[in-house]
Parts: sequence; structure tokens; C-alpha cells
Amino acid sequence: MLIEVIDDAARRHGDRPAVSDRQTTLTYRELIRSSAVWADTLAGLLPGGDRGRIGIRAGNGVAYVVAYLAALRCGAVPFLIDRVSGVQETAAIREDCGLDLLVHDSPAPGWGTPRGELGTLTVTGAPSAGRAALDPQTEVCRFTSGSTGRPHCIEFRGQAVHRAAVNWATGTGLDADDSIACFASLSNGLAFNTSLLSAFLVGARLHLPNGLPSGSAVGRAVAACAATRLVGFPALYDSLVRRPVTDGSFGRLRMAISSAAPLDPGTKHRFVEATGVPLRNYFGAAEAGPLTFATDPLTDLGLGGPLPGVLLRAGTRANPGPVEVRSESMGTRYLNAPGLLESRMTDDGYYRTGDRGYLADGSLFLSGRSHRVINVGGRKIDATEVVEALRAAAGVRDAVVLQVLDRHGVPALAAVLAADDSLDPSGPRRFLADRLAPYKIPSLVRVVPEIPRGSAGKPAMAALEGLFAVDRTDG
Repeated sequence: MLIEVIDDAARRHGDRPAVSDRQTTLTYRELIRSSAVWADTLAGLLPGGDRGRIGIRAGNGVAYVVAYLAALRCGAVPFLIDRVSGVQETAAIREDCGLDLLVHDSPAPGWGTPRGELGTLTVTGAPSAGRAALDPQTEVCRFTSGSTGRPHCIEFRGQAVHRAAVNWATGTGLDADDSIACFASLSNGLAFNTSLLSAFLVGARLHLPNGLPSGSAVGRAVAACAATRLVGFPALYDSLVRRPVTDGSFGRLRMAISSAAPLDPGTKHRFVEATGVPLRNYFGAAEAGPLTFATDPLTDLGLGGPLPGVLLRAGTRANPGPVEVRSESMGTRYLNAPGLLESRMTDDGYYRTGDRGYLADGSLFLSGRSHRVINVGGRKIDATEVVEALRAAAGVRDAVVLQVLDRHGVPALAAVLAADDSLDPSGPRRFLADRLAPYKIPSLVRVVPEIPRGSAGKPAMAALEGLFAVDRTDG
């Protein structure tokens, strides 16, 4: 149903600009024509049999959107893969999901000889032997992010994708006068749910800047497309507040949106103070779509109330509890992990998000992640609590807390701090000693210029764990 919904929107919006990047702008009419041409190319490369499965692993841009629509148009299922996925991770996705083709803009070792081109994108692939059947109504597949294991492939019915877009547009007031500057990867829910189909439904313009989101680059992109909405991960806003916003780039901007990782309150305050633009850190889940939105972030200090089509339940301020959700945009299942998504559902159809929090005055407040609980020596430690304390220490810009093995092979609490290399790690540890129980103070600390993160803004845990490898091997 998705391509029918998109075609209907295109007929209504015709010659309005639909999508652009630094090099190209397509109207709605041109977008549909281009996707039809590319759909013919893809159809000729797909093997016969059941529905084709096309992985898309590319950076944001007009070509990405055209390839996505082309995959839908030729009757295939697009699998949206994070562009920063490594060789092993991409190979695991191919094996787990039985992909036929990969559309990509960077090398794809192990995929064989390129079989075609779609503009600036390359099409590579060979059919996989044996694969799990898709749900008959699946139209799009996306992947969970932030895990060091094999990504879970979430199947989405077309109706779920459509309802996510409709409910986001309705709940946030998105309309045809909006222009969205989106710096988040389209493979991630932050962009997929807030900036792709939702923009097309109402006739808005979607602008997809390329390159690193430095403060100056963001300003130029916002000005170039006269953006009314800015979408990006927390790191984008951290970059923006490091430079004065004085060039008038943000004159038409009415809303900034962040998600996927915690947004530092100091960053939020400085951004709003500098631009006058409300910055909203909405709550969503990969498996359930966008869930909350703060209509007035000046008075709503939480993550907002439920969007249309969403039901929430959680604990109380005095007793935070598991956050559970029902939405019209729920995923159907994990293609490569049968039964796992179903096991995370309650008997009455709510998805257990893994977050803990509470509802107050109609708004959701998060207090931590249940799976972020670290067990060291029989002591349970909420990593979120320790991270928040470390971020308040002098000289610390950012922090991640994790469990590693020390040089004796014993589990230990560790921290990676983003700070200048002159920072003495004993300072933050002394700071924690006055605030937290002794067992919550990391025994191993590394200082880095910036926390390594994936394209979704979440910490790259494998890289962080590697910083402590010396402690595991040093006799």
C-alpha cells in the first residue's frame, strides 16, 4: 500500500519541491518519474520467485529516497541498513535476511561483482540460498541499532509505516508550508518516522544535507532550504552550541527535534537561548515508532504526552516502573530472531521498551534503562545514574559507563570520559565519591576527545570496550 499512498500524495502536490540535497532538487512529479525508471532497473536485476529483498546502505540524499521508492515500486521489500555498518555486520544481515541485492554508495566486500548502477549508487548482490519467509504484509524492514551483536531485523507492515507518518504529522502540526532539514540517517527511526513519508503526505519539502554536521554546515543547510524544522542526533546540537548563532540562518526555523540518545540539558538550554527555537527530544522505539511529543517544551519538562494512536503506561514519580507502549506503528516481528519480539509483548498487547520511567501531568519522564543495569560483584548498578553524575563533574563533556574485564579477568565497572587530555581521571572519581555509593564509582577510566558513536548517535560499545583491552591482557 505504501507506493499507492506516495503516488497519491505526488498527484496532489505535483510541482512542489519534494526532496533535495546539495546537488539535486526533485519535485513530487519528478520524484515519481525517477523512481519508476529505477524500479525497472531493479526489477531486471532481481531473481524470480518470491518478493525481492533489497538492502539499501547509503548516505542521505535524493538518490537514497529514489532508490527506496523504486524498491517499493518494483514490488520488492527494502531493508534499510545503517551506512556505518561494517563488513561483518552487513554480511550477517545478508545471511540472516536473505538479501538479493545491495544498493550502496561505498565498497561492499564479499558481495561479488557490481551488477548495475542507479545514478550515483551501485547495485551488487547474489541470491542467498534458503531464507526465512517474510510476513505476507511486510513492506519495509529496518534494524535495531546500538547493539554489538547481530542486528535484529524488524518487519513492518505498510499500514504501520503509514500510521507512524500520519500520527507524527498530525500530532506535531506538520504541513505543506514546512521544510525539513534532516541530518539523521534515513535508516534510523528518528528520520524515517519524522521526515520521510510524513513529509510527503502533507506536501512538505525534505532536504537531506550531505557531509559532517558541523555547526557551519548545519547553518548553511538550514538557510539554503529555508528550513522550518531541523532533525538531528544530539551530537549535532552539541556542535551547534559550540559556535555563536549570529548569521540569521535560523530565521524561519520553528522547531528542532532530537532523539535516539540522551540530549544534554545544557546543550538544550544553550541552543534555545541562542536561537529562540524550541528543541524537543521526543521518545520513540525502533519496534514501535514515534511515541511522544511535547507540544510546549517550555512548560513540559518531560518527553511529552502520547502521539495519536499511542497508549503508554509506566510507574509514578515516587516509584518509576517499566515503560510499556501500544501504537498503530508497531513492528510485526524480528525476521532473524523468531519469537523474540513476541516475547517482549505483554498479554494485553503492550511492548516492553526496556526503559524505566513515570508519567506526570500527562508527560513521560525516563529514569533509566532496565537493560543498562550492570552487575559487578553481585551489586546492581544503573549505568544511567553514574553517567549523569559523571557529566556534572568538572571538565567532563560526555561519559559512557560499561562493564569490562580487568587484567585479572574479573568484571569491573569502567567509564569513558570525553574531555581534554589534561583531565586527571581521579578528579571525576573524587567527585562521584561525594555523591554515589563506593561500588558505583568506576575502577577503570579512559579519557578521549569525543565518545565514538554510530550514525544514530548511540555509543559505539565495541570501540569503547576496546579501550580497556590492555587491562585484560596486561599480566
